[in-house]
Amino acid sequence: MKILVLGSGAGGGFPQWNCNCRLCAGQRTGEVRARPRTQSSIAVSANGDDWVLLNASPDIGAQLRASKALQPRHGVRHSPIQAVVLMDSQIDHVAGLLSLREGQRLQLYCTPESYEDLTGSLPLLKALDKYCGVTWHPMPLEPGGGAWHEIAGLRLQAVPVPGKAPPYSPRRQTEARSDNAAVLIEDPATGKRVLYAPGLAQVGDAERKSLDACDCVLVDGTFWTEDEMLTAGLGTKRAADMGHLSQCDGPHGPGMLKALDACAAKRKVLIHINNSNPILDEDGAERAELTRCGIEVAFDGMELEI
Repeated sequence: MKILVLGSGAGGGFPQWNCNCRLCAGQRTGEVRARPRTQSSIAVSANGDDWVLLNASPDIGAQLRASKALQPRHGVRHSPIQAVVLMDSQIDHVAGLLSLREGQRLQLYCTPESYEDLTGSLPLLKALDKYCGVTWHPMPLEPGGGAWHEIAGLRLQAVPVPGKAPPYSPRRQTEARSDNAAVLIEDPATGKRVLYAPGLAQVGDAERKSLDACDCVLVDGTFWTEDEMLTAGLGTKRAADMGHLSQCDGPHGPGMLKALDACAAKRKVLIHINNSNPILDEDGAERAELTRCGIEVAFDGMELEI
């Protein structure tokens, strides 16, 4: 199974267009050694020819142009992307759907809640119906995971994870777990599994079970500390307010580092990294700590073979 990291940043990417924090300013001037990052999305394939896109970020056009494996190869119009799977209906995960409007009919997999948002509060799918058209494949979430879906030679299962609905969603203030999904990806030929969870508010028993069931995990790396945005003067919300689990322990309990330390997966990768997160600094103490822990930091163009 092949995995391409198309985008590894959180909303706004890195450096963020309007941010002059130490990391963003330092990356622009070269004073901070850090790779630029577009907004989070990955692609997976069983054979290297047919691909499934997981999330469609606003940067999808640039990401596809930078990824040779996802460029057209047959005839005058072609795309190796067979389907798009959404984790949620956050703008930084769905706005790129509009950039796919020139292609063939879109095969879209997402939860009923995300579909409701994308035909209601943020009606992207209604607009796409006037272009390529959309075939929706429901992925209802159930405790322990919903049904397995056979897509392009892979098996995918959506599992509910704690998180937040988008700010525009009528369910923003509810605790509905089915607004947020992680996806288990299995290669039937080898039995190898990957978990993709770019948004994860906490790691309880169910989440630990999903982590331990995989050979590789790509999980929420948004924030280093719970109050990161506040201390940097970049906002008023904490990590938990936005549906993310910080890497360090916080007032709500252990952080992602402890969760990954106990995880049985051979490869542990942080993805969806906010522009405020000091792990972006490749020479920083936080990056060195991750290296000691055997945890990788995703970057645009990263390739994994599981």
